[in-house]
Formats: sequence, C-alpha cells, structure tokens
Amino acid sequence: MAARPLVARQPNERLQALIQEAGCSNAGLARRVNMCGAEHGLDLRYDKTSVARWLRGQQPRGRAPAIIAEALGRKLGRTVTIDEIGMANGKNLASGVGLQFSPTVLGAIEQVCELWRSDVGRRDFLSGSSVAASALVEPSRDWLITAMDQQVARSAGARVGTADVEAVRAMTEALKQLDHQFGSGHVRPVVVHYLNSVVSGLLAGSYRESVGRELFAAVARLTELAGYMAIDTGQPGLAQRYYIQALRLAQAAGDRGYGGYVLAASMSHLAAQLGNPREIAQLARAAQEGARGRVTPRAEAMFHAAEARGHALLGDARTTHLVISRAEGAMERADAGTGGGSESGDDPVWIRHFDRAYLADELAHCYRDLGQAEEAERAAREALDGLPESRVRRRAIGLVLLASAQVQRRAVEEACHTGMRAVELLGSLRSNRGAEYLEDLQGRLEPFREEAVVREFGARLDIQAA
Repeated sequence: MAARPLVARQPNERLQALIQEAGCSNAGLARRVNMCGAEHGLDLRYDKTSVARWLRGQQPRGRAPAIIAEALGRKLGRTVTIDEIGMANGKNLASGVGLQFSPTVLGAIEQVCELWRSDVGRRDFLSGSSVAASALVEPSRDWLITAMDQQVARSAGARVGTADVEAVRAMTEALKQLDHQFGSGHVRPVVVHYLNSVVSGLLAGSYRESVGRELFAAVARLTELAGYMAIDTGQPGLAQRYYIQALRLAQAAGDRGYGGYVLAASMSHLAAQLGNPREIAQLARAAQEGARGRVTPRAEAMFHAAEARGHALLGDARTTHLVISRAEGAMERADAGTGGGSESGDDPVWIRHFDRAYLADELAHCYRDLGQAEEAERAAREALDGLPESRVRRRAIGLVLLASAQVQRRAVEEACHTGMRAVELLGSLRSNRGAEYLEDLQGRLEPFREEAVVREFGARLDIQAA
C-alpha cells in the first residue's frame, strides 16, 4: 500500500517503543495489523518490510494508522492512540475521524478519544465538514445488526470505580442545565475539554464488567450532549460524528433503549435540520425496531413523534396523523404508568424530560410543516404552557414556532409580537439553533415585508445581530 513520509522523515521512535513494549516482532505486528484490518473490511497485505518502513518514518495512508494502533492496543491490553504510534500528523486521517461504528470495543474507545482530541485541537476538518445522509443511516444499520459486546472489562491502567461513573453523570447534568440556560456557545468548550482530559483517561483505565457498562452508558450521554451542542454552535458535521460515537458507546453499555434515543432524538433531528425527511423517518423507525420491548412507553412516544416529523416534511398528512396517534397513545400509557417494555413505570433518566410539553412541541413542528396552522398554534401554546422558565432556549424556540403558526393563519402583527418575545429571550443566549429559527421566521414573513410591523421586526433582528 502506498505511503508518504512524515515531516523530515524522522525515525518513528514512538512506534518503536510500543513494539518493544508489546514484545512483538515486525512480522508479528504486520500479521496482527492485517487481521485487524480484515475485521474492518480492509484487505491489508503488510509484512515485516512494511513495518520497517514505518519505523523509518513513512506513514501508511487511509485508515491504516488507526488499524495499527488498534492492533498494538489488543496486544498490550489497553487503548493505544494514533498519537502514541507517531502517526497523528497526516491529513489523510481527517475525513474518517468519528464516522465509523467500530466493530470492537477497543476500536470504539480509540475512535471517540481521537474525536475528542481532534475537537480540542480545533482541527479544520471537523468544523468545516458537511453532513452526509448516508453517514447517518449506515451506523443505524450497523447498530441494528450488531450483537451486544461480550466483554468490556479492562485490566490495564488506573482503577475506575462507581464514584468515577457518578462524577461523569453529575457533570453531565450540571453542564446540561447550564446549556439550557445560556446556550452551547458558553458551555461546549468545557464539555469537550472534560471529555478529552478526564473521560478519555477513564475509558483507558481498569474496570470490572459492571462498572464498565455503567461507564460507557454515562460517557454515551455526555458524548450525545456534546453533539447537540455542536448543532447549537453551527457545526452539524461535527455533531454527526459525536452522535455516531454516542450510538457506539451505548452499544458497549448494552443499552439498546438509549441507542434508540440517539437515533430518534439526535440523528433524526439533525436530519430534520438539514432537510432530509426520508432519513428522519428511517432513523426513527430503526430506533423503534432496535429497541422494541426494551423501552418504556415514554420513549416509544418520543420515537413515534420523531418519525412523524419526517412524514410531515414529506407532506404525507395521512401517515403523519397515524404516527401521531401512536405517539399520543404511548404518552397516555406513560402518564398512566402502564404497558410497554421491560422498564415500564421506571423511566430511565435520559427520557424523563419528554413530557406532554415536549410531545406538543414535536407535534407543533408536524402541523406547521403540513400547513395546518390552527393545530400548530394550539400545540405550540400547549408546549409553552408546560415548559419551565429555566428552559430559556426551548421557550425561545417554542415562541418562534408559535409565531410561525400565526404567520400561517395570516395573523402577522400577532406573529411579530410573539417573535419579539423570542428575540428578547435569545438575547441572553449563544445559540445557533435559535438564530436559525428566527431566520426561518423572517423568511415566512417575507410576503408581508411592506407592513410596518414586519419592518420593525426585521430592524430589531438587525440590531440583535450587530
């Protein structure tokens, strides 16, 4: 396989040290790399001469550096990063970081740690990357057909216990509350640095099977939160990578329910933001299928609501209303504490926020996209009535949604007044999502641009943006 030199063709002393630590010959490492590559669907044909070239400073192209690190990690019984093998400088690594649903736990750790490290390093390929719909749907397929990881316990590195897991959970909750109140522009850098400096060390530590499962579950939630924050800071391509890794971490945790949540609440909403309605429905359906019988009615309601968003954007009113009725039925069972999966009556923490107000918000989007203004306004008001004042960003977005419904029924002055309330709330936030909703509202007001109240609203937005 073709290779290109490292800068100044310096001997790769990091790789040499790791090979010696692993007690591997050059030929032995080549065999391990070829076998590991085969598991990833790669036909690698390295030999001892290839390894000798790497040691002299050449670097293989494509995904090979990550495969070499994974192969050495398996031999050493711990995570080995691309930095550790001296191959983190090549731009050829950029495009694939965070986009693979790794077939192994060690590979998953390497993948997510490399993503965090690249994010902290502000690598241009992350912030500038676009979202490919296939890169959202393909991991959902892998998640559906992949069996549960048989073992996640590790015996190398610093000891990790339940207190460490609780610390990650507590940090996640604290950061989430700050995000709700102030927007991701203020909070996301803290999340990413915590993941890279603290959480990566925990994943590379030593833990029992039960602690490992809980650790992966906690890290999956924080990784998903970081993905949401990437959306809120205008980086959907980066969010895509975080969501894929959160899905893989949920798989390592053995939590099919949360994996479904990542698909339906995270990936499908990203697809909605990007205007890919078929992918919205596909991801939500994958969540329903993959988590069937393993979630509570509240989670089922959320999964159905996400699917309805896709059908509404496609303009399929009949199917939208059919799926909405399923969502409402599941929510009724949730409120009654009856029916559903193995955790019925005992909702996991990641779905407890999804109440009547959140469902109403989802349905308001559906009715708006179907052009059903009265239903959209009713649902938007119901959502706002149920949201606490502390949920500043969601209340602001809910007000814009209400204003959009008012525009649809041609109550333009009322819509502008509602929009002004949203502008006031968003003034205290650093939220790209809020700004995008306001831009959408402006577009809906464009046919009425000659009206004084619309001009005044536009002027206020210009002042806000200045």
